[in-house]
Amino acid sequence: MKNTIIRYGLYGFLVGLLIFSLHLFFGIKHLDYSTNEILGYISIFISLSFIFFGIKHYRDHINNGLISISKAIVIGLAISILVGLGIAIADYIYTKFIDPSFFSNYEQNLIKQGREDEIIKMTSFSAAIFMLVLVTIIGFIISLISALILQRKKE
Repeated sequence: MKNTIIRYGLYGFLVGLLIFSLHLFFGIKHLDYSTNEILGYISIFISLSFIFFGIKHYRDHINNGLISISKAIVIGLAISILVGLGIAIADYIYTKFIDPSFFSNYEQNLIKQGREDEIIKMTSFSAAIFMLVLVTIIGFIISLISALILQRKKE
């Protein structure tokens, strides 16, 4: 189980780090914040797809075609934490070093749109933690769905 988590977790980590970095680096300059938010969620879901493949690999190649819901959720949750770390690192690096004015620019955009009530003071670290938690929660949901789809018990 450990090897499967590490393997698929690292795949998700690297894909999350790469895709999220690319979308931040290129998207922020050329697209509006709403479009970037959608691209961010797409990159999260692409990265979290490794949960399904990790659970399936474990079931089919390690555990003789069997997997319980609880074991599948544990595998998926561990993979989602690694994916979340990749995305959190990308977010931290971008907001801390590449575009340190990101949060003030985003606040100004919200003010322009008359959405001052949505302003939350964030730092690069708090935003990275938020992304880690968000990705892990979404990963838990994907783990649960994958577990229900892929479960097989002894007959």
